[in-house]
Amino acid sequence: MLTFEQKLVILDSYPELERKNVSLGRVNYHFEESQHDKKTVAFHLHPNGNGYVFAGLLRGYETDDKGFVNIRDFSESELRSLLEASITSLSVKIPEAPVLGKRKKAKAAAQGETLWKDSEGNELTLRFEEDLWYLYAGLHLEMAFETIEEAKEYLAEEDFAAEQV
Repeated sequence: MLTFEQKLVILDSYPELERKNVSLGRVNYHFEESQHDKKTVAFHLHPNGNGYVFAGLLRGYETDDKGFVNIRDFSESELRSLLEASITSLSVKIPEAPVLGKRKKAKAAAQGETLWKDSEGNELTLRFEEDLWYLYAGLHLEMAFETIEEAKEYLAEEDFAAEQV
């Protein structure tokens, strides 16, 4: 396990990340050039060795509900690999999610795209692209899922229901 100081040295070696000291001796790192609403790459690095790195747009990592991976026991090479993948995922501009009319909704549903609404009228679009299910809020990517089941479970937990076409 890397020490807190070793993790800080690694993160400080990425000039594209901006260090932000937060409460209780913890440190966050932001990627201001992110093409997404998400800018936090490293979250709550703590002197006890705990900390999190954003992997919400990546495959192959077990994340929490906000898309972060616990890096407490990561080696230097594992941490660097995750950081580089995280920065790359946030650097990529996702194509715009189209605004759908009724006819387009039917076509989109047939192509693996559905509109979801909550009780407050918020809308999310779930779209299948390149082997992943992407969830959009307007033009902004919210999350990516490996399976439709994971996506539907998340949407149900957030009180969203599929709109009837």
